Amino acid sequence: MKGGVAMLVSAFLRAHVHKLPLRGDLILAIVSDEEAGGDYGASFLVERHADYFAGVKYALGEFGGFTFHALGKTFYPIMVAEKQLCWLKATIRGEGGHGSMDKSGADCMAQLGNMLQSLSRNKLPIRVTPAVRLMIEGMAASLPLLPALLLRGMLRPHLSGLILKVLGEKGGMFAPLLRNTVSATVVRGGEKINVHPSEITVELDGRTLPGVNTQQFMDELRRFTIPDCIGLEVLRHDPCAAAPDMGMFGLLSDVLIEADKEAVPVPMLLPGGTDGRWFGRLGIQTYGFLPMPLPKDMPFTKLIHAADERIPIEAIRFGTDAIYRVLERYGVQP
Repeated sequence: MKGGVAMLVSAFLRAHVHKLPLRGDLILAIVSDEEAGGDYGASFLVERHADYFAGVKYALGEFGGFTFHALGKTFYPIMVAEKQLCWLKATIRGEGGHGSMDKSGADCMAQLGNMLQSLSRNKLPIRVTPAVRLMIEGMAASLPLLPALLLRGMLRPHLSGLILKVLGEKGGMFAPLLRNTVSATVVRGGEKINVHPSEITVELDGRTLPGVNTQQFMDELRRFTIPDCIGLEVLRHDPCAAAPDMGMFGLLSDVLIEADKEAVPVPMLLPGGTDGRWFGRLGIQTYGFLPMPLPKDMPFTKLIHAADERIPIEAIRFGTDAIYRVLERYGVQP
């Protein structure tokens, strides 16, 4: 993200130096706690200073605009929507007592093991959202017939699961875009090695598709993975718009194609979250647009938050120029 900040700041300063004519105010918002949830950054701005953003329709930020090489094509996914954060806590209660006693499955640990196995084995139902339909149709339109048919097949819920299995690791990027997901990330319980705990809590990182509310998510979890005997409560839910506003997508696509003749810009649904969800509460459509042409052999997604996270310097120059051209074009549009 530091590279993205460099792009945005550079384009912003260039617009100031060149006295770029604009249709309105150009706001540069840099906050430091996106990775911690945004409560003291973007959320604070939206909840306490919404007037700063009066009249704003669009925003540029992370996560998107990087190259994704597949089947001889150079895709540039542009985030137009993101999954919603829905953190949960599961509470498991059972028969406590001395560790030497056989509880025969009545203890918390046995229930915990069953729940974790269920979360791993049982996938939640396929749901095709407007954003993922735009993404898959955009990619399929540039591909040969057979790969295009395979991609479009994922838009049919009765075929999606089978196609994802056939694709294996290659279909990994699409799997979380077609269903709600939940992962057990924190387990708390037990204080002594010789005592069966009577209560265990499990924190769950839930990510729901745009338009899915907490009740629908809880109903899915109850039906497919977590039995009624286990308590379940919502710790946090950050909703976002059900469908994206594509009004600026054409401009972003044109700029990328002019900068890279091989570019195939496509809308993207992001499986994670960004600060864009906060600005969405003010009706602002955020696009993940930090353009970066990357080498084909660079494992970009594996480097995110890793020890050797990096991007080429040339990618920052490319991204700065592309963002500046967007500002130029948007400023002169009628």
